[in-house]
Amino acid sequence: MKQIAILVNPYLTRAEELYQPQRIGEELEALGAKASILKNAFSVHAERERFAEELSRRFDAAVYLDKDRYAPRVLEAHGMRLFDRAEAIELCDDKALTHIALEGLPMPRTYFAPLCYKGDAVPALGEVGEKLGFPLVVKECFGSFGEQVYLAKDGEELKALSERLKLRPHLYQEFIAESAGRDVRLICIGGEAVACMERRAEGDFRSNLARGGKGTPFSPTEEMRRLAREVCSRLRLDFCGIDFLLSKEGPLICEVNSNAFFGGIERETGVNVAGRYARHILSSIE
Repeated sequence: MKQIAILVNPYLTRAEELYQPQRIGEELEALGAKASILKNAFSVHAERERFAEELSRRFDAAVYLDKDRYAPRVLEAHGMRLFDRAEAIELCDDKALTHIALEGLPMPRTYFAPLCYKGDAVPALGEVGEKLGFPLVVKECFGSFGEQVYLAKDGEELKALSERLKLRPHLYQEFIAESAGRDVRLICIGGEAVACMERRAEGDFRSNLARGGKGTPFSPTEEMRRLAREVCSRLRLDFCGIDFLLSKEGPLICEVNSNAFFGGIERETGVNVAGRYARHILSSIE
């Protein structure tokens, strides 16, 4: 019997966060594996090297549902197969690294804020406003649920946001007006699209379900499927959610999430995402 660990962030509180590991565990056990949900308190473990070695002995693989970038590196060094891999998690978690890794694929025009570590510094904006126009999107490189994404309507708002965020990694992105409050979320497993929904929000340029957006089933275009395969290949992803903006020129890759929540898309589409992921995990390690 295959033993699979499901590692989750130790501070989980939202129902959607708890749904993910529970569903994956259920589907793994339905396929004859043994699933154990564990809190990822790895970094504060007194003997973390021994702990990593113990985990690698006890389990055949781990589903890593956290964004802590340190634990997966150590676990992989001890021979543990992770879903997703440490490198994939790092590339997806940092929006600037995602953009760099996907260079050449259709994405909104993007500029990265220069590194700043001086509290009294004046933010360096260069030609951001002139080149991207207004409004423009300002994103922190690390964030979830759309909570670290902002809209600058003019130069003054851009300066204010840049001043507020100057000590945190962030970027500036072209605003795709025709896709405001609307995007397409595509769930991919093993490099292939398995579920898709359109998300819409009223009164907010962000369409996240966690912020009140509504999802409906959507049939992805062949171009979206092609781009999704390329994204998964470049980032070496076993599982992800890809968000597409719908521009006049075609779909634009907005973000890639290596541990995208799938509760909403399961409810809206009827696709058993957890079951497909469980099958992929077991077939990969066999």
